[in-house]
Amino acid sequence: MENSEHLTPVQKQLYDWLVQYIDTNKHSPSIREMMKAMNLRSPAPIQSRLERMRSKGYLEWTEGQARTLKILKNKNQGLSITGKVITGGIIEDLSNEPEKIDFNPIFNQYNCFALKVTGNTMISEHIAEGDYLIMRMVSNFQQVKDKEIVMTNIEGYGTTLRRVYLTNNEITLKSFNPDDEPMISLIDQVEIQGVLTSVCRLF
Repeated sequence: MENSEHLTPVQKQLYDWLVQYIDTNKHSPSIREMMKAMNLRSPAPIQSRLERMRSKGYLEWTEGQARTLKILKNKNQGLSITGKVITGGIIEDLSNEPEKIDFNPIFNQYNCFALKVTGNTMISEHIAEGDYLIMRMVSNFQQVKDKEIVMTNIEGYGTTLRRVYLTNNEITLKSFNPDDEPMISLIDQVEIQGVLTSVCRLF
């Protein structure tokens, strides 16, 4: 059992949903319900994620019996710090060996991940070095409001954190560095990975 391994973002999204569903309904969901919750049309991705989470020690179930899925207590509870924000809002990937920090006493961690700020790249937003940015996982710009701060993957730029301005089918992404030019693109040409929900500062 590989319970020292962390979950990938899509695995964590399903895991968090399962935790919430089972806590609310007191029984496990069907594959069809999981597909609907994850906006998937095929059971194959769900089954693959479940198998990987079982191999990592997060889940267990009885083969051949419906609704027997159980959440296993895992020592690695909390939000994964999957990256750190560096100069120009660029995000340095830490997902291979992410740290964990538990904000559960402060807010609901469902469907979220964290980024750690280094330097003063976001000081214009009153966000300082060492702050944690709590990001909600999103998969399209319909889940985002105008002028929110988003995490996007842009070809040629990598993964960055910028403020988004929505106009019909176009988006404008503005950097926190005043020397950087805004980026204008069609919505379907930019991959969005998360939206900022809160900032945590630990003392």
